[in-house]
Amino acid sequence: MIADNQEAMDVDTDGASFSKRPPQRSTSVPFQPPRNLAVGYVYSSEMTAHFNPRGHQEAPERITRIWKAIVDEEYNMQMQWLPIRPVTKAEALLVHSQSLWDLVEAYQYMSEQQIVDSEVYYEQLSLYVMPGTTRAARLSCGGVIEACLAVARGRLRKVFAICRPPGHHAEPDQSMGFCFFNNVAVATRVVQQLTHLKRILILDWDVHHGNGTQRAFNDDPSVLYISLHRYEGGTFYPCGEFGGMTSCGEGSGLGFSVNIPWPEKGMGDADYIHAFQRIVMPIAMEFAPELVIISAGFDAALGDELGECKVSPAGYAHMTHMLSGLAGGRLVVALEGGYNLDATVKSALAVTKVILGEAPDPVPPMHVSETATETVYLVAKEQSKYWKNIDTKSCEPRQEIESISFSIPEVLQAHRAHYLHKNYKMMQVPLLGFLQSPFAGQVICTPDLFENKTLVVLAHEFGNLRLELESAMTCDLNLERSYLLDFTKELMRWINEEGYALLDVNLYPKPFASVSQNTKRTSNKKNSERYDDTTALLTYLWDNYIHLSGAQKIVFIGHGPACQPLMNLIDARFNSISRNVKAVVQVVGYSKVPFTPKKDDFRSWYAKCSCVLLPANHHILQPEATYSKKKHGVLCPIEELQPVRIVMKGLPVIQAFLKAQLAIPLS
Repeated sequence: MIADNQEAMDVDTDGASFSKRPPQRSTSVPFQPPRNLAVGYVYSSEMTAHFNPRGHQEAPERITRIWKAIVDEEYNMQMQWLPIRPVTKAEALLVHSQSLWDLVEAYQYMSEQQIVDSEVYYEQLSLYVMPGTTRAARLSCGGVIEACLAVARGRLRKVFAICRPPGHHAEPDQSMGFCFFNNVAVATRVVQQLTHLKRILILDWDVHHGNGTQRAFNDDPSVLYISLHRYEGGTFYPCGEFGGMTSCGEGSGLGFSVNIPWPEKGMGDADYIHAFQRIVMPIAMEFAPELVIISAGFDAALGDELGECKVSPAGYAHMTHMLSGLAGGRLVVALEGGYNLDATVKSALAVTKVILGEAPDPVPPMHVSETATETVYLVAKEQSKYWKNIDTKSCEPRQEIESISFSIPEVLQAHRAHYLHKNYKMMQVPLLGFLQSPFAGQVICTPDLFENKTLVVLAHEFGNLRLELESAMTCDLNLERSYLLDFTKELMRWINEEGYALLDVNLYPKPFASVSQNTKRTSNKKNSERYDDTTALLTYLWDNYIHLSGAQKIVFIGHGPACQPLMNLIDARFNSISRNVKAVVQVVGYSKVPFTPKKDDFRSWYAKCSCVLLPANHHILQPEATYSKKKHGVLCPIEELQPVRIVMKGLPVIQAFLKAQLAIPLS
């Protein structure tokens, strides 16, 4: 733990104990009297003491040029200067090991010969060291801490920490990649300990993955780490699978690390803004941070030889503008990379203008690259496992050849329609309005729909095939999605033998089809339902076909992703449905069991006529789960682990349940 009066404390040279003397403040920027300003900055020329005499990309000019540009534009007159100080040992140890602290402290005592002798070793870590490294590294980390505390304590709303060396590659036990202390990670921990702010978003747009930052919070759900970076299959620095899209955290932090890994160089404004709109902002808004920290590396800027990407100053400005709307405007921009001085300065100025309240410069008409579209789509699929705000379908790539191509789901659906027509004389049900485009040909019925007294409605998402990543490097087709055809064959054969009418509803929209924007989401802690086009389709079918069919006994069967829309339909039309629907079968498998609405009459009715099939090891059946018959219906565990066998093994259960329910006399 660190004391709440940490601002007024420092440590002895050996870092062993605290003393009450004032901390070492930099005097390289003249003191300014406090003013009623909402935006501040941290800067000290003392951080230029770390340099390589032979020249290096991570050079002192990275911050001196930014500072000069801010002064030339007189932006500093609109900003409050925050005195800088070195990070203390107690603060650094919130993230880093004792051995790392000791090593950085030892740099200040290195002789010229020791520097020469260790040069090869540090080059392997992408580092250079010298006596001035210790002071610069401690000031850089301490500067970011002061910036974050000023915002977290309400003294300022936004701060730009113009600090170097950078920090996001520094891992808990290892300095690397031009970084010694992980400035942002340490500042995050200090804020969490000394202020009431606990939920923090770190957005890292440096062209390199912030391996050290993700490592520091990989199992921590209080910190959301999002990184957009050049990845190239794990071959771009810092290399490896840790920055891949399937690296999403671990333990209680699973889902709180979000990687958007670009597979090639050359990504530009349109690509980054597309990722922000589809991934970053939806997740950030769901997380609802109390403080936002940008790990602001400008090495993805156009002209940076190391990053080789094409983000413009306006692009950085627009990303900053979007992030400024989070956390009540509490935002810290902490400099990371950026090695083309001209590009870095222009980008930093654009960001400074935005945090001062100016609108971002306009961007020209943009077109998202196919690479970015595909990457964002794959990330959306991965992150949709953890975040309700991610809409995977809206991220699906639109291929230029779509007008002359057929997707695999379309081929399978066409084959299925042919099979059902040939064997059961089933025919298509016409649809109107916006439902025609995504669902045309996907609702079929037996000829006796308006004559039979017993009607079975089967809702599913047949054809919802996806490529599931086995690892960050390889892909393999997930064949478990292909079991549904055999299941429906057996069920339809039985329905036909029993003499029931059948309405088959495929809720999986056609690829590339335009869907309605009338989507309503509710965010209840116990129940988060999605009212979208699938629910609209089922409601349309109930109002125009099922309710008018004349059937006296109706059965609903939902499968997989169709279970929730079916529950939404029952809620929307409960009064009429409760009179005629005698049984509701939900084959959820490993999916989430839909909640019933908080209505006593609904829950009482559903408890009498529901049968929910799920594997015996489903999480809702575990001892720590809070299962309720009123909330979830009657659960029917199936002693099987593989989805294909769960469905087939559950068929006798479904048949017996339906016969029993349909045998109940009409009231």
